[in-house]
Formats: sequence, structure tokens, C-alpha cells
Amino acid sequence: MSERINGAEALMRSFKEENVTTIFGYPGGFIIPVFDALYSYQKEFDCILTRHEQGAVHAAQGYARVTGQPGVVIVTSGPAATNVITGLADAMLDSTPLVVITGQSIVAQLGTDSFQETDVIGITQPVTKWSYQIRRAEDLPWAVARAFYIAREGRPGPVVLDLTKDAQTQLFDFEYEKCRFIRSYQPNPTPDQADLALAADLINLAKRPMAVVGQGVMLGHAEKELYEFLEKADIPAASTLLGLSIMANDYPLNMGMVGMHGNVAPNRKTGECDVLIAIGCRFSDRVTGDINTYAANANIIHFDIDPSELNKNVRVFLPVLGNVKQTLPAVTRLLKPARHTEWIASFKTYKEQEDKQVIARDLHPEGPAITMAETVKCISDKSGKQAVLVADVGQNEMVSARYFSAGPGRQFVASGGLGTMGFCLPAAVGAALGAPTSEIYAVCGDGGIQMTIQELGTIMQYQLPVKVVVLNNNFLGMVRQWQELFWDKRYSSTRMQNPDFVQLAASYHIAGRRVEKREELSEAVQQMIDHKGPYLLEVHVEEEGMVYPMIPAGQPISNIIMGPSEK
Repeated sequence: MSERINGAEALMRSFKEENVTTIFGYPGGFIIPVFDALYSYQKEFDCILTRHEQGAVHAAQGYARVTGQPGVVIVTSGPAATNVITGLADAMLDSTPLVVITGQSIVAQLGTDSFQETDVIGITQPVTKWSYQIRRAEDLPWAVARAFYIAREGRPGPVVLDLTKDAQTQLFDFEYEKCRFIRSYQPNPTPDQADLALAADLINLAKRPMAVVGQGVMLGHAEKELYEFLEKADIPAASTLLGLSIMANDYPLNMGMVGMHGNVAPNRKTGECDVLIAIGCRFSDRVTGDINTYAANANIIHFDIDPSELNKNVRVFLPVLGNVKQTLPAVTRLLKPARHTEWIASFKTYKEQEDKQVIARDLHPEGPAITMAETVKCISDKSGKQAVLVADVGQNEMVSARYFSAGPGRQFVASGGLGTMGFCLPAAVGAALGAPTSEIYAVCGDGGIQMTIQELGTIMQYQLPVKVVVLNNNFLGMVRQWQELFWDKRYSSTRMQNPDFVQLAASYHIAGRRVEKREELSEAVQQMIDHKGPYLLEVHVEEEGMVYPMIPAGQPISNIIMGPSEK
């Protein structure tokens, strides 16, 4: 039975049909009717007022990353719409499902450069799965249903609906039907049986197989299928940055992380394996290094749901198109039980080398200055098994990836493809709302946190128990590292004069503490963990600290730098 209501009310009811519970946003003139309708739904939706529209999108990303459900954002037109672009681009590269509603001027003024009018569709199309302008209220239910379907099905990603003020206020007969099919969109392609059989044959014949596990396994909810696949064929596996938290750290077949600052053993073994099985990853340049030398001795099998990723960056021997939830078990059924004992044991030599040359130096430094690594390791050791670490971008991110023991289950959140400084603090807001029973740690650098530091106000207003850790080295650390290694220590525009972060937190009524001495670190971390509610811990770390190992950009993976003597 249809009911005559306006578009703003219809949007609220559409959200209910899609099981939305949390909305991030910022009001403004051309979206007031929607926020007015939202006023009557305060019991149905948690509406989180961030301090900036970019913060709203990153918060929705954090929420989506820990829940697996689309994050929802509502902002107004003009500068609000343009402020969400960075978050949309980040979500697009990292396959994060979002539904973003932007306000727009009235239809009669479109194209006239009226106040706060922006070509939202033209701007957002390159960084979204779909963007659509709603000019009539009667089109709203159809568009919302389609938006959620596109955002979550297949390879997830962001969708934008640009909602004119006319569509918000017009009356129409409301009916809602969930979208279950779009003729022009095939989110779950049917696997080719011949490809599955060939993949199994290649793996069965392999003497030195290795798997690289990406976020696609998590997005496809195929963790169980991955374990069964690896164990039947006894395949050592490594994760990409966004693939962390799929396999348990102590899982016997987990060899660590690949990439520019990944672990030595899996990076080296990429060049030694005879079959490389890439599962739900996109062969980022940060993983491959020099493409011409990547996995030069291997036949590469690439499992992915997105046909555009197959043979895009790396030419592979066998692309396997399909959802890994389907393709992995189909191949597993065709595998012969195998044991690669000697091959797996050979990873140990490189691991011991890294333990001695890198990890021991990071965790037990000779100098008095605290290292980022020992700080993150202390947090990891003292935190609960369900703790979630949200990292910013830079040295803090790579150290967090290396030293935080994220268990299986969406416990490591970071900006991958776009590398967005400022992502961490608002994303931690969303993570805290999406995983309310987990400890949430926001590990930032002194540079990154100041890009979105106003979101301390959001944490304050909603008393979110986010533990903010500022690794303060008074530098833009990762850029400074590159300047030291490759630019003759010409530290151009990377040294920072910073505020008193603890006092700044106090101005937001957030408790905090500063640590400058190693002997205080353990007790300070425990104090942060024990504190009820939000907390900011500022740790002064070595100013010119480095993150090793490191593969210089564009160079072969074999050119791993282990420490200062190899610069």
C-alpha cells in the first residue's frame, strides 16, 4: 500500500528498508529538508555530526571497513559536495562500500551557477561506481535501492546520489522495492570451469607455490575457504597491506606481509616461487616493485571478481574471474593433498635475517629515543584480542602494519591505494561506532592528525572510547625518510613545529598524557587502555627514525634495504 509523502521522508524510509542504523553527515541549506526529516528518526538512526565533510566520509569508511556494510553520508551542496571527493577516491581505490547523499539546488537553477551549485555528477563519476542526480521525488526509492545494490554487490565501492531540493520536498506515492538485479551490471560473474581446472592442475604440479592474499578475500567473506585452500595444498601465504587481519598472525602458513615495507621472507620468495597465486588483490606498485622483474620465475594465477583488474598491472598466466567465495572452494575440490615442507622451511632463513637486522633494532634500540615500533608493539601486547587499530598514512602506518598483531576479523584499518593523510582520526570514529565492543586505537603521526584534528570534537560530543596515539617525531616522517635516502638529506618542508597535543585534547575534554622516556612507556600505555572513554597519548619518538625493510619505489623486490648501512 503506497503512502503520499515527500522525498526527504521517503529517503528515511528507504534507509530503514536497507537496514541503515548509522549516518554520518553535516547539514546545510540545500539538504535541510532531509535533516528535518531525520529529526523524527532519532530513535531509528544514530546521526553523527562530524566537524568536516571529509571527516564524515572517512568515518563512514571506518564504519564500513569493520562492519562490511555500506557507510552512509549526508551532506549539502557546493563545497560540502566537493569536500567529500577525497574520501570517495579513497573508498574507490580500497573497495569500500559507501552511499553518499549530496544536496543540490532546485532544478530550475541547474546550470546557472546559482549559489553553491556544483556539477557533482561530473566531478564524482571518475571516483565512484555510480553517481546519479535525482530531480524528481518519485525517482528517489528506485535510485536509493540501486545505490545500495551497486555499493555492496560485486567489488564494493562508493556511490553518490545528488539530491535536488525539489526532489526533497515534492510529494509522491511512496513504495520501496529492494534492487536485486541490474541488467547492465553483473557483480558476480560465473567462473569458467576450464580455468578452475587449469588452476588446480598448475597448483598440483607446483614445487614452490606461494599465495598473496588481498582484501578481496575479506570482502568476499571467504576466510574459511582460504584456509581450506591453503591447508589442502600446503601453500605458504602472505598478505597485502589491506589483506592484514585475514589470517591470524600465528597461523603456520602465514609468512607475513608483502610490499615496500613488508617482510623479507615473502618478498624474497616472490622471486623464487614457481606458481604465484594472487587472491583478491590488485598488484599495486607498492607490492610488485619493478613489474618487469616481479615473480619472474613463476606462473601467476590471479583470482579476482573485477575483470578490469585481470592483466591490468601484471600479465598473468591464468586469470580466474569470479567471487573467491565460489572460485576458491571449486579449485580446492580439485587439488591433491600436498606437503611442501622444505619449501616452507626455506622461508625461515629470511625471517631470522629480518629478526636480527631489523626487528631487534626496532624493538631494542641502542639510543635513548623511543621508537615507533616499540610503541606499537607495546599497544599490541597489552590490548585485547578483538582490538582494532586504525592507522594514518606514513611511517606510523607501516610500523602499525608490521608490529600490531591484528587477529582475523577486520582488525586493521588503513588507507591503502590513495594514501590519505588525515584518514585515521575520523575513520576511528566510524570504527568505534561499527565495532562498539572492541578497543579502538587511532595511531597517527604528528602530521596526519593535524589534517583532520577537528574530529576530536566528534569524539568529544559522542564520548567515543577512541584511544588516539600520536607518534610525534616533529617531521613528516615518510617524506623525510625518502629525502634522507634519495635526496641527500635535503629536508625541504618536512620539519614541523607542533602544538601541545595533550593540551589540545584537554580543550576537547579528552584526557591525555605525554611520554618522552622509555621507562614510562609501558605504564602510560596501560593507563590509556584502562581509561574509560576517549584518551590521547602523545609519544615523542626518535626524530629521524626509519622504517625498514624498504624496497625503493620502482625497483626490483630483490633490492631490499635492510638498514642504514645499505643506503
